[in-house]
Formats: sequence, structure tokens, C-alpha cells
Amino acid sequence: MTKKLINLGIILAMVISLILPLQQKASAAEAITVSHAIANNSGTATVEGYIVGIVKATNSFQHEGPFTTDTNIAIADSPNEKDKTKILPVQLPIGKVREGLNLKSNPSNLGKKIQITGNLEPYFSMPGHKSATAFTFVDGSTPEPQVEVITSSVTGEIVSKGTNVTLTTATPDAAIYFTLDGSNPTSDSSRYSTPITVNEDVTIKAIAIKEGLKNSDVATFKYQVALSGLRIHDIQGASHQSPYANKAVEGVEGIVTKVVDSSNFYMQDLKPDIDAKTSEGILVYKKGHGQAVGNVISVNGTVKEWVLEGYSDKLKTDLAVTEINADYGRIASIAEGQELPESLLIGMFGLQQPAQVIDNDDFAEFDPDEDGIDFYESIEGMLVEINNPAVIAPQNYGELVVLPDSGKGSRLNSAGGLNITEFDYNPERIFVDIDDTSFVAKSGDYFVGTISGVVSYGFGNYKVLADREELPTLVEGTTERETSRFHEKHKELTIASFNVENFSANTSDTSDEKVSRIADSIISNLKSPDIVGLVEMQDGNGAINNGYTEATESAVRLIEEIKAQGGPEYVYTDVAPENNQDGGQPGGNIRVGFIYNPERVTLAEGSKGSATQAVGYNDGKLTLNPGRIDPTNPAFEDSRKPLAAQFMFKGESVIVVANHFNSKGGDQPLFGKNQPPFLGSEAQRLEIAGVVNDFVQDVKKEDKNAKVVLLGDFNDFEFTPALETLKGEELTNMIEEVPLDERFTYSYQGNAQVLDHILVTNNMAKKTKVDIVHINSQFMEEHGRASDHDPVLIQVKLDKVK
Repeated sequence: MTKKLINLGIILAMVISLILPLQQKASAAEAITVSHAIANNSGTATVEGYIVGIVKATNSFQHEGPFTTDTNIAIADSPNEKDKTKILPVQLPIGKVREGLNLKSNPSNLGKKIQITGNLEPYFSMPGHKSATAFTFVDGSTPEPQVEVITSSVTGEIVSKGTNVTLTTATPDAAIYFTLDGSNPTSDSSRYSTPITVNEDVTIKAIAIKEGLKNSDVATFKYQVALSGLRIHDIQGASHQSPYANKAVEGVEGIVTKVVDSSNFYMQDLKPDIDAKTSEGILVYKKGHGQAVGNVISVNGTVKEWVLEGYSDKLKTDLAVTEINADYGRIASIAEGQELPESLLIGMFGLQQPAQVIDNDDFAEFDPDEDGIDFYESIEGMLVEINNPAVIAPQNYGELVVLPDSGKGSRLNSAGGLNITEFDYNPERIFVDIDDTSFVAKSGDYFVGTISGVVSYGFGNYKVLADREELPTLVEGTTERETSRFHEKHKELTIASFNVENFSANTSDTSDEKVSRIADSIISNLKSPDIVGLVEMQDGNGAINNGYTEATESAVRLIEEIKAQGGPEYVYTDVAPENNQDGGQPGGNIRVGFIYNPERVTLAEGSKGSATQAVGYNDGKLTLNPGRIDPTNPAFEDSRKPLAAQFMFKGESVIVVANHFNSKGGDQPLFGKNQPPFLGSEAQRLEIAGVVNDFVQDVKKEDKNAKVVLLGDFNDFEFTPALETLKGEELTNMIEEVPLDERFTYSYQGNAQVLDHILVTNNMAKKTKVDIVHINSQFMEEHGRASDHDPVLIQVKLDKVK
């Protein structure tokens, strides 16, 4: 029996020895890794990881102190992890979890390993951990007993001069030592005994010490002494930068004039000065401010020069708006429901905005009377009104561009828009942000009444923030889509340039309505030209990025629609680009090409070139037909390659080159912080223009009587260096023959301008007529717009045609 008991004991021991490791493994398996939590971000789990910092925003972490946030931490599988994709943001709910783990109060927790139990779910739009119920320190990282953290009697950073700061710790009999110069305190530093009086900006650092306990973590309290007695015009100053930028201010009074959102509003001083250069309005930022128009308030906060919405992240070119950041300050109510101050009138009976100069001295002198950029800065944040505004461009992005007083005194073009010139980019344009992209208005329309709002800034322009519901009556003007004055003539060749704006056979990219409109434009408005140079033709599947580059299906879609509407049965030709090598929409593979009416012209005999073959000219013929001009030249990097094609018209040869020069993306805004704006895209266009002009010269050297036409979207203006280089001594730009009030093919931010040109060799110029057919650029789709560019048309009488 004893033997049996011994055997049973041995068996039991063996069973226990097998079970215990399993229990230990099961216990260890309760905690999952951070990488597992990120990959499987749902359910409830205990996650084990090292504290590596805090979360600032989506995919933005802070890994070094001092830490100012106590609502979250970030953990990772490695204590030195910096890879954003391997870090788990952890929410710290109020209570023991936040008190024990947050790095603001417990900076020594950084780098320690913890296990924390809660819900796996997105946090900061990333895989995260929320609603924690418990935590433990692991691997012996439990903190030793420590003096409680030091707290201050004064919260926030902005204080009045003479404020007394009391420091305390919850640990009885602990001694507090502090510094005022930003250095870390020790037991040799000043011992705290009475409140510290703050009379200037200061950083107080303090520790608490008690024998037998670990010293408290260093507590840091930054205080800015607010400047008092300032008015809004003092803060704005006669400059683009506030003289009090980054300074704390208190007691700044104003009346709320515009609530932008729950975090931003504008207020205006009820006691203005007499200096027209200093604005009386200012932006105030405070989360959940709860303000309403008509509130009279007093604001404490920090003056900031802050870039609002715009291009700043990418290009860092936008101007900043002066604001008072009251997030760490306060807003005190003085009165409610008060009458707003009278708006400033902009126009002939009020303030007159400069009509020619944006800036002519690199911000050297603040001159609102002469410089448009200074004029709008001088009224930034103020209530203004525009009497009887004339609309000078189609509504875009919920914004209108207008001129006061029905545009009287301005050199409006034939559509009621405003053309740029070499020395005038129209600073008198006023942007009105109505935040309604469905509002229908075109050039030539006008309002009867007054538009009121507050002057702000965004996306490279000053703008008036107006309420859509309070707009006066809009009257539709007389601007109508045009029809060419040219008619088909037996002995005259018609050639058009038409940017068809990312045209594709893919119905999800190009609607049937757009196809119908372009076809109708070619037939009805352009009178079915013999040759049409098409710009922005995409491949057959549009923006699907699968390596396919042929545009046959896109061309067929357009040609069949033209035929269905009673037009000629055109033939299409192009040279397909290499995949994603010509810029534009990824996968779209935009290129230039031609449709031509085989009843009137034929494509001269020749072999079609490839994407990388360079066309030449020899013995009266193109070596490739069609063929691309010097396609491997670095000048054409990430841009379209010009396409040359030789056509025969009643026995006469004409070489037509379709172009689409690199875009103006990267050019700095007219009303940006750099004056004059840097035109970063111009250098490439100059190079391309030189290459194309060299091709024309080569043709003319071979045959001085050769006739060459350059057409397309050149993404630059007739007076710019690129177009002058392109023209050279060999060509005439027919756009220069168009009357000034008709000279526009595109509208950008209210500036009517020419981007689309047709140039002919000088031996053709005297027998060539030109017409810009205004059917798109000054209109919205609701008016029949088919593209964003107006087509250009020439009619040529050739020498040998009988």
C-alpha cells in the first residue's frame, strides 16, 4: 500500500509538473504584443509594451519630454521604437490609469514596460487601445516609492503681472526646491517657502525631496506675463506681421463679427484709431468658444501669426493671419446682442483697392494705397461691404471673384471678365467665399445690392467670408457661348487647338454629357475644322493605372459622337506615351493627338513613330508621321512630348505640331509671402520652348518654304519668356493678332488669360486668320461648358491651293 501511495504521489507530481508550465504559458499568453494589437485591432485584450512617448495627432508622436499631455501614451514592442506603423496609441481614461501612467505627471515612466487591459479599437484614426481598466508594470519596472508630483496654484501659461504662484506636493513634510532660469533643480537650489511672484516671462522648475523616498519628478511651469492695455489695431500694426507676435496679451476687447466654426471667430474693435494702415479686426482661436455675433468680449491669449487653410504644408508660401490664441487664456463676456460696427465700403465711394500693383518692393514698405497685398492686410479681419458686385469668373470651389460698382472703371473683356497683362495681374479682384459649390454664376453676371463679410485669407488669396443666405439678387448677364465667325471655304484650311480636359473612353471619368458637349462644340461652335489638335486625351481606360496607354477607344468614342451629331467622320492619330511618363493623372497617360477630316485633308505617307523615337525632317517629309519631337530629351521629364504630323491639303503640305507644355504647378501665389512670386515651373517651359523652336529651325533649314503650325496648351502667356523663345525669329503667334478684349482662353482665380496658342511660320502669317471661340473658360457646366479651356481656331489660305 505504501508503494502504491508512493507511485500515486509520483504520478500526481508528474501531472502537476505538466500542468504548471501550461498554466504559466496560459498566463503569459494573456498579454499580446503591440504588433499583434495593431494587426488585430478589435475586441478586449491585455497588451504588453514599452512606453515610448505620447500621441500628438494622427501618425504624429512625441518621444521626448517635457510632456504636456496626460490623456494618452504610446507603446511599442521596443523601448526605442520610432516607426509610426509599429506604435500603438493608448487612451488613458480619468482615474488610476491616467494618474499612474501619464508622462506629464510621471515622466520617469518613459521607457518602462507595462501590461494594460482595455479595448482594441481605432484611436487618432490609427489602430489603438481605449477604455483601459487596469495596468501593471512588468519586468521589475514597478516604480519605487516616490514623492508625489508638485502642483501649481496657477493653471495655464498666460498670467497677469504680479501673479503669485503657490507650489505644493501631497507628500507630507517634503521639501520643495526650485529654479527660475530653466535649469533642473537640486537640493542645492532655492528652497520654496513663500509664493513666487511672476513679473516677467518665466519657467519655474521644481522638485520635492523627502528622506526615504525617491525625489519627485521635475515639475515645469511656464508662465507668460500678459501685456495689458492693447487694442486690436495695436496688435495688428501697420505690417504683415504683428509687432506682438508670440507675446501674451490680456483684456483685448472687441465685438464678435463672424463665427467661422466652433474654434474660430473674428472680432472687431469698437474703439478704432485713425490710422488706415492698422486693421481693427482680428481672428480669435479657442476650442469650443461658444461665441455669437454681437457679443462684446475681453480676450486673454497669445498673439500668433498663423497660416490657415492653404498650400503652406507643401509649398510654405501662404501668408499668415494674425490671431489671438486663447486656448490657454480666457474669454470674458462684457455684453451680448450688441450692434455691429459699420462696414468699410470697398469701391469708388469708399476704400479703393489698388488696380495694378500687388507688390513692388518685396514688402520693404507697408503701402496700402499702392500695393494690393498691403491694402487687404490693412483691413484683415474687418467687416467690409461690396456694392453691386460684378462677377468676373465662373463660381469655383464655393468662391466668387467680383469687382465693386458693377465693374465700372475696370477694363472688362468681352465676356465681362478681367484679363491679365504683362505688368498687371489685377489686384482689384475680390474673392467672396460663400462656401456653396452649387451656386451658379458666370462672368458677366452681377449682383444688385451689397455683399458683406469679414476679410480673411486662405489658399493664396485674401477673401471676404460672406453668408450665402444673405447674398443680394444675382442678375444673369449677357455673356453667351460663342460660335466661330469662320465658315468652310474650299481653298482655306481650318485648324483648331482644343484642350478636352482628361478625355477618356471610361464613362466613370468622362460622362456621356461631356462627350456630347465636346462633339457639339467641334461641330457647332468651331464649324468642324479640318484638323483639330486635341490636348489631354487619356488612354482608353482613363485613370485606371494598369499600364495600358493606347487611346484608340477614347478617340473612337469622340469620333462616333461627332458623326452621330451630323459632323464629319474624323480620323484620329497619335503616338502613345510610355506608361506614367508624361505627367497628369496617374494611369491616365494624357497625350496630344489629332483628329482630321479625311474628306478635306490626308495624313502624308510615312511610318508612325514610337514613344521614344525622335522625328526629323528630310527631303520635304517628316521622317516619322506622326512622330514625337526629341522625346528622350530631359526637358520633357514628366511632361507631354510634342507630336508632329504632316498633312496634305489639296496638294499642299502643312506640318502641325501639337503641344502641351508642363503645367504651372509649383509657381508661387500672387498674394503669397514671397514677393515677387517664384515661378518654379518656368525654367522647364523655357527648355521645352527651345527644343520645339529648334525643330522648326531644322525644318526651315531643309526647306525655307515649309509651312509649320504649332498649337496646343502652352501653359504660359503670350508675353512670357517661354512664348518669346518658342516664337523666335521663325514664327508668328496668331494670339497677338486677337483684340485685347477677346484675348483669353482660360480663367484662373478670376484672372482671364491665354494658355492656348497657335503659332504659324512667318510665310503663313499674312494669309492666316485667328479666332478664340469663347465657350468654356468663363462659364460653368450649368451654362454648357465642356472643358476648362477655350479652343483656338485659325483659317489659312495656302499658296499653291487652286
